[in-house]
Amino acid sequence: MTVDVVNQQNVKVGSLDLSEDVFGGRVKTDLIHTSVVRENAAERRGTHATKVRGDVAGSGKKPWRQKGTGRARVGEIRNPIWRKGGTVFGPQPRSYEYQLPKKVEKGALRAALSQKLQDGEVIVVDALAVEQVKTKVAAEMLKRLGVAGGRAGKALLVDVALQDALVRSVRNLEGIRLVASNRVTARDVMDTRRVVLTQAALEKLQSVLG
Repeated sequence: MTVDVVNQQNVKVGSLDLSEDVFGGRVKTDLIHTSVVRENAAERRGTHATKVRGDVAGSGKKPWRQKGTGRARVGEIRNPIWRKGGTVFGPQPRSYEYQLPKKVEKGALRAALSQKLQDGEVIVVDALAVEQVKTKVAAEMLKRLGVAGGRAGKALLVDVALQDALVRSVRNLEGIRLVASNRVTARDVMDTRRVVLTQAALEKLQSVLG
């Protein structure tokens, strides 16, 4: 498998051989789904809460004596059986975050990149950099590469080391995300239309995912 390497003017300047063992074969969509669900769960706020019997308003005094009245025994008006009493086993604030084996996360990222390569949605450039901090310059560079941006044309930019000027130039562009190669996840790749990687980033990912 070979992909073209272009410069920032979208002119072919070379090619890069990709390993069939890494980016070839069947795309394991189940791994992608598992990784995306885990990342979504980690971002849940988990601030839901119900009031237990100790939280609801009301007296803690025993309404009537235990025996001899013919009525059911009760300890307080805040007990869960009564109306306006506390809630039993209701949701409480908690974290939904959990961890997956590293092999699963790597397999998910490998599958996500393989899917994008098969769909022809990966662009490999020799470098991602701008000379000055200017959103217009970054937008023009991406437009030459065929990246539209916005809600319909979301794009993910991946490099080994992020240039500060580029980070500040693209942060106001809608639908454009810039991520380091050691931080990219399967959800980042699948939640976008185009993936723009530098040659160094793709080589790094290939060695890590191999």
